[in-house]
Amino acid sequence: MEADGVLLIDKPAGCTSHDVVDFVRRRFQFKKVGHCGTLDPLATGLLMLVIGKATKIQDLLMAEDKEYAGTMKLGATTDSQDADGQVLEEKPVPDLTAEQIDVAFRKYTGDFYQMPPMVSALKQGGVPLYKLARAGKTVEREPRLVHVSSYTIHDVALPLIKFRLGCSKGFYVRTYCHDIGADLGCGAHLVQLSRLKSGNFSLERALSWQALQDVPSGQALLPSLLTLPEVSRLRRR
Repeated sequence: MEADGVLLIDKPAGCTSHDVVDFVRRRFQFKKVGHCGTLDPLATGLLMLVIGKATKIQDLLMAEDKEYAGTMKLGATTDSQDADGQVLEEKPVPDLTAEQIDVAFRKYTGDFYQMPPMVSALKQGGVPLYKLARAGKTVEREPRLVHVSSYTIHDVALPLIKFRLGCSKGFYVRTYCHDIGADLGCGAHLVQLSRLKSGNFSLERALSWQALQDVPSGQALLPSLLTLPEVSRLRRR
């Protein structure tokens, strides 16, 4: 069927962003469906799907700043920089003070360069880096200019640190955790992540995965779509 708009989904852990797109396309027979910013399988939270004519503004929506809540675990690094990867090295976690932790976080604020991880969807020569990584290959990557607008350390119960941050598009939160862990001298990796916002779009209007599966038809899904005028108003707010 024909439909135009943006669908906000609260993605569960364990599936890829492409899995969600593929489900919506097949289940509701939409011809054009895309998403605005990949969430790793480990991650949950706001996934914006563009449907029909909304695919034409996909790049604009992807350019919005994001807000995340996450948890890092100190004492181990992994090949993917998150809990889905293989452990590369383990180190004891020192008795860090709140000030030492804050200094490490504070270093990664404002504009700075971040090295994209090998386990990522970025392509080199048309091949996603994660496929090269699976083949045991490591290739040179160009550091990318990113921006962190804000951060809050919510809870420290070593080896776990819970945090929240606002960042630019193309930012890798797992690399952020990896780099902070390196600065703290014991390594770290991401163990939990949820995208809370993308621009002015938030989880408040997002459908849960179960609710999406319970929608019987594309026609029944239409009231959940943000129309193009609604999207335009939200972007201007």
